[in-house]
Amino acid sequence: MKSNLNNLSTVAEMDILNQSEAIFQFATEGILIADKQGKIIRVNPNGEAMFGYDAGELEGKIIEDLIPNRFKHSHIKHRENFNHHPHARSMGGGMDLYARRKDNSEFPVEVSLSPYRNSKGDYVIAFVIDISVRKKAENKLVSYKNELEVEVEERTLVLKEAIQKLEKTKDELDRALKKEQELNSMKSQFITIASHEFRTPLATVLSSLSLVEKYGDLEENEKRDKHIKRIKSSVRNLTDILNDFLSLNKLEEGKVVGSPETFNIQEFLEELCQQLQGITKVGQKIKLNWIDAQNTFDVHLDPKLIKNIIINLVSNAIKFSPNDSEITINVNITDRLLTFSVKDQGIGIPKAEQKHVFERFYRMSNAGEIQGTGLGLSIVHQYVSLLKGKIEFISKQNQGTEFILTLPRYL
Repeated sequence: MKSNLNNLSTVAEMDILNQSEAIFQFATEGILIADKQGKIIRVNPNGEAMFGYDAGELEGKIIEDLIPNRFKHSHIKHRENFNHHPHARSMGGGMDLYARRKDNSEFPVEVSLSPYRNSKGDYVIAFVIDISVRKKAENKLVSYKNELEVEVEERTLVLKEAIQKLEKTKDELDRALKKEQELNSMKSQFITIASHEFRTPLATVLSSLSLVEKYGDLEENEKRDKHIKRIKSSVRNLTDILNDFLSLNKLEEGKVVGSPETFNIQEFLEELCQQLQGITKVGQKIKLNWIDAQNTFDVHLDPKLIKNIIINLVSNAIKFSPNDSEITINVNITDRLLTFSVKDQGIGIPKAEQKHVFERFYRMSNAGEIQGTGLGLSIVHQYVSLLKGKIEFISKQNQGTEFILTLPRYL
């Protein structure tokens, strides 16, 4: 009976050994057994095939023979550390591991270590898996992801450019719409102003012409001259109004550009003041003062724009000032700047309305029945910009206004 039990035990042990050997021989993983010194004791067939060796060729080699040269030194240290603290674990957590074949080609691997001991000593079993196919798939996935990111980035860029173009188009449309609204507003204001401003002088012209016809006798020359003067004044008003609208139209269309030339500002202003004296009210005088003038009066500016600015400012001063008042033009020339001001003793600009001075069609509340389009100062402001200068003013209601212009002497 005892003999039978021993025989059964022996058979069971042999079955286990046969099963273990079968696992070793037919495992799809590479299985290497090495001692503490890294000497390979045994390799299964798949391990030999994986590394490109024939049967029995790997036995007796050092494990570092299967490691790429650049990793050999560090692997020896890792092996020594493992021998000090042996435990089952996977190698290279978070790292890419590579093995070396007999022909020195490299391939990516996963490695698990399991220490064991028998009567002959301490050993390590290494389970090695060739992950070349998986790595290739991962690399392909990374490459595809990168390509996808590039494509997404490119398409995003295209989309951004499209959005920017749409925003630019929207801005242009908004500006065009705003321009159209401004033009429509200007048309409405023009019709309102024209119907009012043109009606009065035209009515004056017609009535004066009718009266002139009645005063045909020589002794009635004085009355006839009076009405002829009224006609001339009304025609001048109409001309001024038309000039304002024509100037504004040219500015809007960008047809007004600076054409600088060298000229004598002293002679220019003295002649202009004589001309303007002819449109003053009864008793009004235009006085031209030179402050700290240099030896030379030459400037390099656009005389047409300068003339239009001065005529507009002096005309306003005449219009909004009482009879027997004085309009003063102060001029100062330095090496680089030309500064002049036009000062009157007129009705002034209400403080609350001074922020609107250079707006189109804006007329001050205290202007009353004094004729005007509300365009003059807006046009002056744009002319000054074309001359690369600046315009300021000082004004108190019922105490007069002074407009101060600073321009570069040489444009």
